Amino acid sequence: MTDSTAVNEAEGLSASATSFSRLAWRRFLHHRLAIAAFFGLVLMIAAFFAGPSLSDYTFDQVDIVNRLAPPSWDHPFGTDELGRDLFVRTMLGGQYSTRVALFVAVLSTLLGTLLGAAAGYFGRGVDLAVSQTINLILIVPSLIVLSVFALRFGGSPLGISVILAALLWTRIARVVRGVVFQYKEQEFVLAAKAVGARPSRIVFRHILPNVVGSVLVEITLLLGTAIVLESTLSFLGLGVKPPIPTLGNLIQQSKGAIDDEPLRVLLPGFFVVFFVLCVNFLGDGLRDALDPKSRRD
Repeated sequence: MTDSTAVNEAEGLSASATSFSRLAWRRFLHHRLAIAAFFGLVLMIAAFFAGPSLSDYTFDQVDIVNRLAPPSWDHPFGTDELGRDLFVRTMLGGQYSTRVALFVAVLSTLLGTLLGAAAGYFGRGVDLAVSQTINLILIVPSLIVLSVFALRFGGSPLGISVILAALLWTRIARVVRGVVFQYKEQEFVLAAKAVGARPSRIVFRHILPNVVGSVLVEITLLLGTAIVLESTLSFLGLGVKPPIPTLGNLIQQSKGAIDDEPLRVLLPGFFVVFFVLCVNFLGDGLRDALDPKSRRD
């Protein structure tokens, strides 16, 4: 196959990809639940990052006189047993939890994409090593592994993020491996090989663009899983340590007040649930929009 033929075929694929991206965008805009989830997620994250600056209090400011105060204009969520403002602490806790979830999603995606692409393209020994590693991670109870490593290496947002990413990259790797394995024998890949393209260029330039849609869906699921696992570890006392607030350790610190002051537990829990619902609905919308077999217009 000549260079001009390969170029023409690449241009045709590029035009097809552009048309499909426009169709996918239209489908996504028609998915009302996903759009509502997107805006709900944006507003919640904006509140997490802007909320503390709107208050006159800091997250660790103690006011014994106003301890266990009910919600008021000065303290919208009330105060805790030390008189600390729960609104600021909840917003800052959501901010740290969101940062952990985002970092986990980015790190898991990079690691999963690299290992999945290598396994799918090179096959044989590389595929066997990656596949067996994935199987090993999947068969071991994740919460037990997380608890052990969190007890030794956790305590900070960065440490918890790395531990979570080390277990959650497998779902991305499986998706990427399958797509690379499917496309590596297609004509446009063979054309790229014929003109002397390097394996890295073939994988990242010609094959991986076909997996972007599936990876985006998986990233939304990873965000929800990461924030739930972070909250679980923090609730068990194995996550991010105080004085840094996260949604999980805020619930853990307030669990004794569930009967007398349920709002202290329910508010951080609400934000965890709302975050997970939003990213799941967003993932559903992306899946429907990026499915080439979908008939939604």
